[in-house]
Amino acid sequence: MRRLLPYIITFLLFPFTAVTQQADYAFRPVPFTNVRLTDSFWLPRLRINHTVTIPASFERCEKTGRVKNFEMAATRTGKFCTTFPFDDTDIYKTIEGASFSLSLFPDKQLASYIDTLIGKIAGAQEPDGYLYTARTIDPLHPHNWAGSERWVKERELSHELYNSGHLYEAAAAHFLATGKRNLLDIAIRNADLVCSVFGHDKKHVAPGHQVIEMGLVKLYRITGKKEYLETAKYFIEERGHYSGYDAKSKDPWKNGAYWQDHVPVTDQREAIGHAVRAGYLYAAIADIAALTGDEKWLKVTDTIWTNLVSKKLYVQGGAGAVGSGERYGDNYELPNATAYNETCAAIANVYWNQRMFQLHGEAKYIDVLEKILYNGLISGVGLDGKSFFYTNAMQVKNSQQHKGLEAERSGWFECSCCPTNVTRLLPSVPGYMYAQKDDRLYVNLFASSISVVSIKGKDVSITQKNNYPWAGDLAFTITPKSALSFPLLIRIPGWAMSEAIPSDLYSYAAATNTRPVIMINGTALSYEIENGYAVIARTWKKNDIVEVSLPMEVRTVLANKKLGDNSGKIALQRGPLMYCAEGHDNNGRVSNLVLPADAIFTTSYQPDLLKGITVIRSSSVAVVTDTNAITVSSLKQPFVAIPYYAWANRGRSEMLVWFPATIKDIDIITH
Repeated sequence: MRRLLPYIITFLLFPFTAVTQQADYAFRPVPFTNVRLTDSFWLPRLRINHTVTIPASFERCEKTGRVKNFEMAATRTGKFCTTFPFDDTDIYKTIEGASFSLSLFPDKQLASYIDTLIGKIAGAQEPDGYLYTARTIDPLHPHNWAGSERWVKERELSHELYNSGHLYEAAAAHFLATGKRNLLDIAIRNADLVCSVFGHDKKHVAPGHQVIEMGLVKLYRITGKKEYLETAKYFIEERGHYSGYDAKSKDPWKNGAYWQDHVPVTDQREAIGHAVRAGYLYAAIADIAALTGDEKWLKVTDTIWTNLVSKKLYVQGGAGAVGSGERYGDNYELPNATAYNETCAAIANVYWNQRMFQLHGEAKYIDVLEKILYNGLISGVGLDGKSFFYTNAMQVKNSQQHKGLEAERSGWFECSCCPTNVTRLLPSVPGYMYAQKDDRLYVNLFASSISVVSIKGKDVSITQKNNYPWAGDLAFTITPKSALSFPLLIRIPGWAMSEAIPSDLYSYAAATNTRPVIMINGTALSYEIENGYAVIARTWKKNDIVEVSLPMEVRTVLANKKLGDNSGKIALQRGPLMYCAEGHDNNGRVSNLVLPADAIFTTSYQPDLLKGITVIRSSSVAVVTDTNAITVSSLKQPFVAIPYYAWANRGRSEMLVWFPATIKDIDIITH
């Protein structure tokens, strides 16, 4: 069964039959179960996710009452015992992550525990398919966010459809990973209810927190039920038609912009509102664009993506600048001191960028996905696998007041959407590595691994060997069962071609003239780049070796002049990784450091530091005061930077991403 599973998943995810669907993504990801990681960067993280993060998440769901809510709903007695009506989703998301993980690390004990939880979920489901413990436990006294009747507060607070969406995503993952229908049948009963209630000629509402749209699409792929696709499309089309908002108000809660409901989706042009809801919506729009072939949806998602990448993305891939509402700010509103950057928003944007690649086949979307993945996303989980960031700061100063922003990691949150979201994203990473269109094989991400793909009906083995992201020397061994002609397209990252991001939001201080070198069986290759990919079309034979050498020098990054917070400052990048400085390595402070624009950098790999990292060293200028805090002076001192994702794993400390290159002014702070 395990050997057949990748092919079953491929069939279920992409059923190209005239009966079920006529259109879909042109570029299809190679299923994550076809990719076996052997690397030292991602594989240890996936193992920690399996052995530490997932068990800790389930344990906390037990201890905080999330599991008890389902038990009480099954007996229709008791009182909802957690804080938020969407707490059900923490169990769904962890089941989704655990299901993915079971495909990579078979675990009978974990599989049995999941089945036990699914039994409790089944018990909590009402006869018509409704599943929402915050109401079912005591229908006469539901959660105060839920309203007296089903769905009446869905647009704003209840999260009933949000819960359903995460249920569908978990059910799809569990079915595809195990072949079991126990959770899938629960999801189908709920989806059938939702489709019977909502629609153009039925109840009208735009979900307050998106995700059900993506979940319905996954159920559609598995079942072929057109009602699921039609309802997903309806929920998107329904946005912007509610008459109860104050269109003249600038308050995003009052005008509907907070949940992207202010104008019809086809009229939306920029990333706006709650950043997680937005990312899920934009990913769903891409799904609908692919599955319907309707150009208007393609135009919407293309336009909003361009807005995000050119005006609203932090340099480490974080998104959602404004803490009030966890939302996007105005164009170029990317402050450092109050940066919000919710981990869930980074995850949503990975989903979205993967779909954008699947629509267009352009490397720029994977460039952005890689930036998010290696920086602003994995920073959200500690190296121990059980400490987390909800928000991901851009700077931490000892004198700074952190109003709702985190300077150190936590084991859990009252609203714990981010830790449980991480559990489901990490084990799916191998599924972002390769893609196919017809006989063309795309290499998107780099990690030592062994993979098998089918091209022209024949199996082809691909072995990657590298030390990415620490080194840029990549080797690919291509082994078809017999000689086979097909194009291999290897992504040449934008950062390797002097493009900090696919827009003018960030740029490098100096261009590089170093073009990546590609060799086949030891002979240098002259290659063409197409949409960001080096195209190698040839007849492949057993054990053909492709070598790619990517430049890995330290690059200084500059921000667009419209980002006033970063005026006169530089950030540091090496390969796909953004760097920061912590007080731990810099005499206890970093907010007093100046890093000259002409600084010379050296690098070294430190295997015993932060589970193995490459550090950047240089010389900086520290601004200091005398013992009486009267005289201000500057002195040279050694400078050390670490990858951004690794910060806050050694206790509380100052941290900085953007470094002033000169001293322009001094703030006087009294305590």
